[in-house]
Amino acid sequence: MPNTSAPENDATGALAAQATDAEFALDRRDWIAGLQRGLQVIEAFDDAHPRMTAAEAGARVGMTRTATRRHLLTLQHMGYVASDGKLFWLTPRVLRLGQSYLESARLPRIVQPFLQRVAAGTHETAYLSVLDGDEVVYIARNGPNRSVNTGYVLGARVPAQVTAAGMLMLALRPEAQVQHWLATRELMVFTSHTIDSKERLKLELASIRAQGWALSEQQLDLNSRGIAVPLRDRHGDLVGALNITMPMGQESSKDAVARVLPVLRETAQAMRNLI
Repeated sequence: MPNTSAPENDATGALAAQATDAEFALDRRDWIAGLQRGLQVIEAFDDAHPRMTAAEAGARVGMTRTATRRHLLTLQHMGYVASDGKLFWLTPRVLRLGQSYLESARLPRIVQPFLQRVAAGTHETAYLSVLDGDEVVYIARNGPNRSVNTGYVLGARVPAQVTAAGMLMLALRPEAQVQHWLATRELMVFTSHTIDSKERLKLELASIRAQGWALSEQQLDLNSRGIAVPLRDRHGDLVGALNITMPMGQESSKDAVARVLPVLRETAQAMRNLI
């Protein structure tokens, strides 16, 4: 039987190194490597890799084919993965993981009446979003479904650099973290308006930080405009962004900001003591 312990130990070391980047230090005695690996196998699937062999999935998560196959077969037994004997793919059961968050987390429930207020006051779709790594995740929404191209479903993930909410939350990080983020990321380009220069993005983030709100136009989609303000708790800590996404239409940037920004700010302030 081939000896797979060395590669697996290498993978374990890599996973342990990643764990040190978490918000808190985890005692090694409390770390369950198998759980972390299993979740990483699930996260290996995306739009570019919807179906993979065990070897392909293993290459994406830094594990051997044998170890990855065992995780995939376990996930298949639990109903999270399906297979034709060679390829593996995720099943809708995976959505339970996100649904568990939406149903158990306090914040998405608290904000719903306030999002309704924003939607009614602006006739636009209002969102609560949070930052997860390099992506914005939309965890609550309220408002009209005018266009698929200018709206996001719950749980949607979008690169932070091309959304008002994402740029706002990046800008409000400590300066050292912003510098590190800029130095270690490659900027993705989606449209001719996407900011593809790190120097320009640095200036934009500094401007957002100074004014306390963000505007993003046509960076992800040519018909999309976003405006965002920070959502803070009673201690002043940032917990997310309150934002609106709207079609560009005939309204100027100045008029859109004048119409929407006061409502967003008032709502964020009203929510502060409840969070």
